[in-house]
Amino acid sequence: MADNDSNKSTGSDKRKQSLYFPESMLQEIKDEAARLDRSLSWVVQRAWKMARMEIKKIPSVNDIGDDEEEEGTA
Repeated sequence: MADNDSNKSTGSDKRKQSLYFPESMLQEIKDEAARLDRSLSWVVQRAWKMARMEIKKIPSVNDIGDDEEEEGTA
């Protein structure tokens, strides 16, 4: 149990997770992984690290719902 706790604190938790991508997107990721001589996992993790600040700018579903209601009442 101590190993699992230390993995979480260092950010190296290696649990498996299934992710589903459209076929064309998956093929692009595979092509880039081959070009870079890296794993699919490495490419997706790197893409997340590069894009996460942009993704955080996207309003949540709750935020979008509130904006639409305000526009409708104005």
